[in-house]
Amino acid sequence: MIRAGVVGGTGYTGVELLRILALHTEVEVAVVTSRADAGTRVDAVYPSLRGMIDAMFSVPELESLATCDVVFFATPNGTAMLMAEGLLARGVKVIDLSADFRIKDASEWSAWYGMEHACPELIAEAVYGLPELNRDAIKSAQLIACPGCYPTAVQLGFLPLIEAGLIDTDFLIADVKSGVSGAGRKAELATLMSETGESFKAYAVKGHRHLPEISQGLTMIAGKPVGLTFVPHLTPMIRGIHATLYARLNDTKGGSSTLAELQVLYEARYVQEFFVDVLPQGVHPDTRNVRGSNNCQMSIFQPQGSETLVILSVIDNLVKGAAGQAVQNMNLMFGFKEEAGLKVIALYP
Repeated sequence: MIRAGVVGGTGYTGVELLRILALHTEVEVAVVTSRADAGTRVDAVYPSLRGMIDAMFSVPELESLATCDVVFFATPNGTAMLMAEGLLARGVKVIDLSADFRIKDASEWSAWYGMEHACPELIAEAVYGLPELNRDAIKSAQLIACPGCYPTAVQLGFLPLIEAGLIDTDFLIADVKSGVSGAGRKAELATLMSETGESFKAYAVKGHRHLPEISQGLTMIAGKPVGLTFVPHLTPMIRGIHATLYARLNDTKGGSSTLAELQVLYEARYVQEFFVDVLPQGVHPDTRNVRGSNNCQMSIFQPQGSETLVILSVIDNLVKGAAGQAVQNMNLMFGFKEEAGLKVIALYP
């Protein structure tokens, strides 16, 4: 049994972490922090956790968090980097769900996130927490940079094709849709349901913060810089990411590949992955079929038999795109079964 702390326990990602950890047989939720709700019982703020989490919100202090074996940061960008060094020095493993340690170039991180990095020396130490790519490194890591929701769906979708060298990595397109919970639990006009309902829009087309993270990951897989166009959209639903990915087959390596062969490639790449489900040929993944689960479902198409491939990849942004993936990383770090606490069937309807 390990002791876990959750910093930022009142946001959507934080409460999702509590929901998952509450049923994990190897974890005691020991510390849950919130400056605004300090002194209030967690289940008073979230009655859905009554009888499951016996803790009170407290202010985030190094002394109390240092009593934990692992601390999750479900906080806005710029928070984890202020406390990670102190926790690591006390032997506490840190899993950061924000973007503080995802981008390896501190100056690039600062350019996208509008602040100086407080501990750039830790960036190199952080392991990017995409288990399907970095499983071995995660097992021995002390600091995890948990991937963003958009980057998770996009990288998992492109991964088999790039590894096999079958596509032109100079021309990749990621057209991705997200539910409104991806914007966080805050009062903001643009994400009110009365503003997003019955509407659909693209945003941050000239450049989204997840672009450098996705490009960095795909570049590492390809072994060379990639050309990526990434356009996010906001959809009138609460949870879910739907990534529609476009790539062109290489003339030299992939031009002769059939859709059946590409289907085999995807199935072989993910056959051992508990949380990636390659659907049968011709089946379209649907965000409702992963809602509340840690699963990524995907399928691959070749419209009109052309050289353009379309990969569809769906996840729940709060689970595989955040809290569930964080727990998956924790399981690997502590030698638990990777699926521990995460064997949840998606909610339907």
